[in-house]
Amino acid sequence: MNVRYNTTARSEPPLPDEARLIKQAKSGNSEAFAQLYDAYLERVYRYIYFRVSDDALTEDLTSQVFLKAWENLDRYKIDSSPYIAWLYTVARNLVIDHYRTKKESLPLDDITPLASEDQTPLEEVEVRFSLQAMRDSLQSLTDDQQQVLILKFIAGLPNVDIAKMMNKKEGAVRALQMRALQTLSLRMEEKDII
Repeated sequence: MNVRYNTTARSEPPLPDEARLIKQAKSGNSEAFAQLYDAYLERVYRYIYFRVSDDALTEDLTSQVFLKAWENLDRYKIDSSPYIAWLYTVARNLVIDHYRTKKESLPLDDITPLASEDQTPLEEVEVRFSLQAMRDSLQSLTDDQQQVLILKFIAGLPNVDIAKMMNKKEGAVRALQMRALQTLSLRMEEKDII
């Protein structure tokens, strides 16, 4: 099944009743967890989408994130960090585990980037090329550089949350972000993308 998700960044507010849903889900209420799943599915998918080079793998890892979240929900502390930050941490660990255990790559022909229903065929091709070029360029960065750019510009998190997730000071996150943007810009210029 090929599910299409929106991969563009947008800042989304937390669920207004998130704490209540988490408490209910911790008590075994699967409907409450399903509401959390629906609220955060696209954001987790976008995060993983730019870390791996395969749409099917992105879908698999996204599913695994929510399975692990359900299995380990009792470990999440409601007041410690936003729930989405915890999900991103689970996602990051799964992506790292994937790359540690699998060192295979896919040919570019096997990758099917996402497109909007409103696009002309030419626009769809341009979007596919741009998304793939962005993925390739991001993957040339260090893990920390990838992480900070994806969390900032794809997931839309503020620097304070990124710093907590990455166990760094906020100033270090800003510096890392600046170096990552400079490196990414150079890579994209080399590929004649910008």
